[in-house]
Amino acid sequence: MKILGLFRHAKSDWDDLAKRDFDRGLNDRGRRGAVLMGEHIRNHGIKWDVLVASPAERVKQTLEAGLPDIEPVFDQRIYLASADTILETVMDKAGDAKAVMVAGHNPGLQEVLFELVPHANENALFFEAARKFPTASYAVLELDIDDWSELASGCGTLVYFARPRDLDPELGPED
Repeated sequence: MKILGLFRHAKSDWDDLAKRDFDRGLNDRGRRGAVLMGEHIRNHGIKWDVLVASPAERVKQTLEAGLPDIEPVFDQRIYLASADTILETVMDKAGDAKAVMVAGHNPGLQEVLFELVPHANENALFFEAARKFPTASYAVLELDIDDWSELASGCGTLVYFARPRDLDPELGPED
């Protein structure tokens, strides 16, 4: 069994519309969410062997605020990637790791759930994450594989899902 974590960047800053999408950082709410979710991820009990991340500024700032003790492997392919590209990148970067986390963007991260979780393994967590995978969300999938080269459609079960609003209602949807 392998473990795959998905961590979406925290809420980004749209104040400077002249910035390229790639260069947008976090707003204040995003920084609070990144710190809260990072602490939650560290306390969740999984030791992440590899963290593959988009090099976009909002992902970098999310990881700096939330997971400063984990050295990410930045890979341009993760920036706004499709599920297929995310999975290819994981297979390329995972090596012999047991637990790999991907820090990136939607819709790709949410699409990974649709790709890896077969209908037979859908559960309440899956339906919640499928409905919406908001900024700073964290999901954990158990994969029925022995080697990352076996990563394929239908090999996973979503075993954990948390959003900032689950830990602090003030970080929930804005009215």
